[in-house]
Amino acid sequence: MRFLLTTGLWALALAIPAAAQAQEVYVGSSFHGVDTPFTLEAGERGSDAQAGIRSAPIEGLKAIGKPSAYLHAQVSLNGNTSLVATGLSWKFGDKFYVRPGIGLALHNDTIKEVRADGRRLDLGSRILFEPEIALGAKISDKTAFEISWVHVSNATLLSSQNPGMDFIGARLVLQLN
Repeated sequence: MRFLLTTGLWALALAIPAAAQAQEVYVGSSFHGVDTPFTLEAGERGSDAQAGIRSAPIEGLKAIGKPSAYLHAQVSLNGNTSLVATGLSWKFGDKFYVRPGIGLALHNDTIKEVRADGRRLDLGSRILFEPEIALGAKISDKTAFEISWVHVSNATLLSSQNPGMDFIGARLVLQLN
């Protein structure tokens, strides 16, 4: 768990200068509140617009595989949970690729309801861990398409209550250089 926190803090420190050197931008849409084995039912479903930027691989982080820094935003189109996140992601492959990432997210969720057993159905903490993975395919030299999964959760480190939330989406990725 210490690795996740350290990675998140490094990503935050690197994201602002890396954003100025963006290598990729993406736009897309997603559904949130998707029922997966990683979440509890929180009673919220909806659709989102998403956008983000990624830096070139960071040479100074060669020891951990030269990840790219990213800034990611998801805005609920239903007035529900929206978030911004920053972190590090690694790209494995070229024509077809996998891009796992880990970061920290800040969200605007509020307490929706208190269950009969006393558990709240919010996300437990304003700041959450944000693991994600994308499966991508190059369409051209400057364009790719990705299917993405983004999960937000506090891993019960920041609160004893942790339903988590999953976002499943699709992105169009444009390479800038």
